[in-house]
Amino acid sequence: MDQILEFISQHQNIIYLVALMIFLGVELIEKVPSVLHTPLMSGANAIHGVVIIGAIIIMGQADDLFAKVLGFIAVILGTLNVVGGFVVTDRMLDMFKKKKK
Repeated sequence: MDQILEFISQHQNIIYLVALMIFLGVELIEKVPSVLHTPLMSGANAIHGVVIIGAIIIMGQADDLFAKVLGFIAVILGTLNVVGGFVVTDRMLDMFKKKKK
C-alpha cells in the first residue's frame, strides 16, 4: 500500500493530467454530431496504429515485469480498438453502396 501511495505522490501531476484528458475527451465526443463519427473513427484508427507501434517499442525496452504487462495490455486494447473501428467503418460504408437487384 505504501508503494502505491508513493507512486501517486510522485506522479500526481500526470494523474491529474490523465483525469483531465478523460473528462475533456468524454465532453468532446458527446458534442460530435453522428454524421461525423465515421470519419473521426477512421482518423482515430490511424492514430491508434501509431500508438500500438509505440507501445510495442516501449514494451520491448522495458526492464521490469509490470511495465511489460502494462505494455502488453496497451497493445491488446489498442489492437481491439483499431480492429473494431475498422469493422464499424466498413459496415457504415457498406450502407452507402448501391444494392444489387
